[in-house]
Amino acid sequence: MPSIGKNSISVIIPVHNGGAGFRRCLLSLSESRIKPMEIIVVADGDSDGSWRTAEDFDTRIIKIPVSEGPARARNLGAMKAGGDILFFVDADVAAAKDAVELIINAFENDEAPAAVIGSYDDDPMEKNFLSQYKNLFHHYVHQNSSVDASTFWGACGAVRRDIFFSTGGFNEGFRRPSIEDIELGYRLRKAGHRIRLIKNLRCKHLKRWGIVSLLRADFFYRALPWARLILRDGGLINDLNLRVSARISVISVYLLIFILLSSLYIPWLVIIALPLFILLIILNLDLYRFFNKKRGPLFMLKTIPWHWFYFFYSGLAFSIALAEYAIRFIFRKPARPISCN
Repeated sequence: MPSIGKNSISVIIPVHNGGAGFRRCLLSLSESRIKPMEIIVVADGDSDGSWRTAEDFDTRIIKIPVSEGPARARNLGAMKAGGDILFFVDADVAAAKDAVELIINAFENDEAPAAVIGSYDDDPMEKNFLSQYKNLFHHYVHQNSSVDASTFWGACGAVRRDIFFSTGGFNEGFRRPSIEDIELGYRLRKAGHRIRLIKNLRCKHLKRWGIVSLLRADFFYRALPWARLILRDGGLINDLNLRVSARISVISVYLLIFILLSSLYIPWLVIIALPLFILLIILNLDLYRFFNKKRGPLFMLKTIPWHWFYFFYSGLAFSIALAEYAIRFIFRKPARPISCN
C-alpha cells in the first residue's frame, strides 16, 4: 500500500454563516501537529462574510453564490482537492491537534479502511444544558460503538478520494445539513468498503443547541430521513443509535404513555407503569451512569426525560416513514426521496 503522509491529506470545510465558531475551527487546524496538504473552504452562499475569515488562514476558498447545502459544498471541495485522502470537517467543529496524525496512521495501516470517522469529545464548548446533553450523548454513543462503523460522519471523517468518487460522493438531494453523511456510509458499506471508528480521533462541537434547534434537527433532518433510508435499504443495523436496546426503549416509552393515559380512566393501571420505568432505566443505565460521572446527579436526572422524549420522537419519525412506505406499496407510487429540502 502506498504511503499516505501529510502531503496527501486535503481538509474540506463547508461553511454557511459560520460566525465566531468558524474562526475557531480554522484556528484548530492551523495548530495541528502535522499540517495537511491543503485546507479547502467552500463558502456555501454565506451572508456573514465567512469567506473573509478564511482569508486570514492558509486556505483555498471556493465561493458558491447561493446556498446549495453541505453535500454540494463538500463535493465541490472534493473535486478541487489534490490529496489522496479527503478529511471533511464541519465549520462548527474544532479538530484536535493530533487529528491529521491519527488519520494518516489509520490509512497507512496494512488493513487500512476506505474511510474513518471520529467522535465529539466530552467537553462541549457551550455550557447550557441542551448543548451539554446533546454532545455528551453523541460522545457516549460513538465511544461505546463498534470500531467497524456502519455509517460515515461528515463532521469529522476522512475517506479515500478514489473510493469517494467511485461511490458517487455525497447525495446532493440533501439541501440542508441532514443524513447525507449517513447515506454515503450506507453506500460505502454496500460497495464492500470498510469504515473504521477511531475513538481517540476527537473534535470539539462548537454549536449551541436550544429546544427549537435541537428538535428541528433531530426530528426533521435526522430521524425522519434516516427512517426513510432504513426502509429504502431494508434493514436495521445494531449499532450507534439503532441498537436493539434503543428499539426496545422506543416501544417501552410508547407503552408507558398509553398506560399513563389509560390510568386517567382506570386508575389501577398506573401500577403497570412501574415495571416500564424500571425497564427503561435498566436498558439505559450505562448512559445515565456516564452522565452522572461527567456532570453529576442533578444533570443526570435532567437528561432522563429528554432521553425518553428522544425515544418518543424517534419512534414517531419511524412510524411516519413506515406509513409512507405502506401507502406507496398499496398504491404502487414511486419512492419518495429521502432528502430534506
